[in-house]
Amino acid sequence: MIYYSTNGRAPRADLRKAVVKGLAEDRGLYMPEQIRQLPESFFATLSQRSFVENSVKVAEAFFGEDVPQKDLSRIVEETLSFDCPIREVEPDVYALELFHGPTLAFKDVGARFMARLLQHFNDGEGDVNVLVATSGDTGSAVANGFLGVEGIKVFVLYPKGKVSPIQECQFTTLGQNITALEIDGTFDDCQALVKAAFMDAELNEKMHLTSANSINVARFLPQSFYYFWAYAQLQRIGKVKDVVCCVPSGNFGNICSALFGKRMGLPIKRFIAANNANSVFYEFLQTGDYKPRPSIQTIANAMDVGDPSNFARIWDLYGHNTEAIRADISGATYTDVQIAETIKECFTKTGYLLDPHGACGYRALKENLKPGETGFFCETAHPAKFKDTVESIIESPVSIPARLAAFMKGKKQSVSLTTDFCDFKRYLLKQ
Repeated sequence: MIYYSTNGRAPRADLRKAVVKGLAEDRGLYMPEQIRQLPESFFATLSQRSFVENSVKVAEAFFGEDVPQKDLSRIVEETLSFDCPIREVEPDVYALELFHGPTLAFKDVGARFMARLLQHFNDGEGDVNVLVATSGDTGSAVANGFLGVEGIKVFVLYPKGKVSPIQECQFTTLGQNITALEIDGTFDDCQALVKAAFMDAELNEKMHLTSANSINVARFLPQSFYYFWAYAQLQRIGKVKDVVCCVPSGNFGNICSALFGKRMGLPIKRFIAANNANSVFYEFLQTGDYKPRPSIQTIANAMDVGDPSNFARIWDLYGHNTEAIRADISGATYTDVQIAETIKECFTKTGYLLDPHGACGYRALKENLKPGETGFFCETAHPAKFKDTVESIIESPVSIPARLAAFMKGKKQSVSLTTDFCDFKRYLLKQ
């Protein structure tokens, strides 16, 4: 498969280059030249296959030309060592639980898949340095997905004081080949440092750099597995007429992967992008103007993104046509007060406990679902990852799963840096 840049001014790349490089030379994001349609017979029989079996077929459509079938099947099987069940919260409203992986967040699949694919392409070719900016769950998923992988060093950049304590523990206590960089700024500052590093000639000459953010095709494309699996589970219970999907959205990699699934033939009627108060995409849908701005801090911190990287992919996917985007995607935006109200109301009414991000998805779906439609929203992280916030809202204790509790016993190891690129560059060159 050949990949091109969304900015249109960089040479074409094969999959290996797209994965190992991460970002194109013109700062654009890589896009596959083709999105292969899967046959109708595949969709008609989704419910007859397992999560792994369906995902192998989807992976083959993107990666099958470049990775031997045996190796690709192994990578998918090792990635999907857990299930992502769909649960009915109330009539016609379902939660797709994406938090049953090692770090209890939806980004585990993309991170684990990328770690294995990068190792496949980099076998014996020297150290690769992975740079990843995080507003919460990306850092923990990538750090744990790459932990102990030979030949790969990971540098996690996170905004000081703007991730939950449990999230921070998941990537600052690991050691080994994982280094946490505590940046005195916002997520957007962290992301800007990562992108600037990829464009710096001296760094790229002396270090083998790549990214594990959703700007990397190996991180965001495997997330499409979720949506085929959601449809398969709805198919089993006869609820596949007029399916609507709602995705809590920050950097827009997750919903972008879902849109790729639709292009492959997945029969989802329409999508809803649920934002917190960082509502740049929602405002774009209303006005037709995309105006990024600095992010603001919210209780749904993993979505605190003021300039979503994957907007470039959505814009490219729809041929720079605002009306075409609006035809498939609607939006919603919620304040912290509204998110808290939603968590409380859902828990009181149904007994289902949402995390702040899932609460945005649940509320947007409820407010936008039409008669005769079946909807599912992505519950992207376990509520215990936001223990203090959620407990204060429901006025009840939230139990911490054993996997999270184990992280909290570790000792924090991090390096403090400013938002100045020169400081960041100097640090990397010393490694």
